[in-house]
Amino acid sequence: MPFPLSPLRRRSTLAGGLAAALLVVLTGCGASEAVPQASDGPPAGEGTTTYPVTLQNCGHEVTVDEAPRRIVSLDQNSTEILLSLGLADRMVGTASWTDPVLPRLAADAERVPRLSDDAPSYEVLLGARPDFVTASFGRHYGQGGVATRERLAETGTGSYLSPTDCDGDVSINGGGKRTNALTVDALYQEIHELATLFDVQSRGDALVADLRERAAAATGSTDFGGQRAFFWFADTKTPYVAGGLGSAALLAEQTGLRNVFATSRDDWPAVGWEQVVAADPEVIVLGDLQRDRFPGDRLADKVAFLEHDPLTKDLDAVRHHRFVALHGAELNPSIRFVDGLEKLADWRAEHGDDS
Repeated sequence: MPFPLSPLRRRSTLAGGLAAALLVVLTGCGASEAVPQASDGPPAGEGTTTYPVTLQNCGHEVTVDEAPRRIVSLDQNSTEILLSLGLADRMVGTASWTDPVLPRLAADAERVPRLSDDAPSYEVLLGARPDFVTASFGRHYGQGGVATRERLAETGTGSYLSPTDCDGDVSINGGGKRTNALTVDALYQEIHELATLFDVQSRGDALVADLRERAAAATGSTDFGGQRAFFWFADTKTPYVAGGLGSAALLAEQTGLRNVFATSRDDWPAVGWEQVVAADPEVIVLGDLQRDRFPGDRLADKVAFLEHDPLTKDLDAVRHHRFVALHGAELNPSIRFVDGLEKLADWRAEHGDDS
């Protein structure tokens, strides 16, 4: 069904009053940072977008009548795209962080309230009074998540989901399964679509061009020659590892690594340590997450586990410390995938045939 992404002026009086009341309550109890008031007048744009704009987005029809003015991003990946497009002045909230923000975006990020380090409640989201919500992962829009897209539409709030989380019209993190491997084109599509919705198309073009150039430079001389790689995102008890169709698999494909769990169709399947040992990886790519949600989120904890666990300590890659550390955001489908490529290229260049 179509979801009209109307600006704040089209929200019902009842919804607006409820949001304002919630804002007062939430600010008083310290549930989130203070949210700035909407600016007067239309947001500054390039004038290249002709409104209304309609696009198909993971099984939903998205229409905006004018550039949204009050954006909340529910994931770090989406947040860093919006900040890279110069949209900090239109953002009234972010959430779900795994790592520190990119240094070049830190100053702008300071201007945007962080509603939650993880997923915010619906009440906290509504308290920010958004007219548009973006997300990288469909779980936020599922039952038990932050809010369904239908519920947001009822309050006049538009929504957008990253194409990197979509296989056709199905959200992967919303309960679906990939049938096709993720490609970097889905990320570039997200950048171009957001730039169009917010009337900053030249900024989107420049961002994509920069990412393409950096990716080409990183992969042009990097070839691991099919070495077996184990990508470990989180959890020491039942590790979440990279499957064969998601973002980490894309990193492996572009650098000549052979993902030892490539047969899994899940983005991040949970496996047993016996399976890891049986795969005998030659290179171990470790997620260095700063969120402390699972045991072993941080790099030091992962390394300590591998070096002391009876099952893993004798792996050749562990004994020779063949570890590549990537931030969680670099393992997720985001603009940081290029940073991940560059780190893999640097590691390969440093270790050469010794790896």
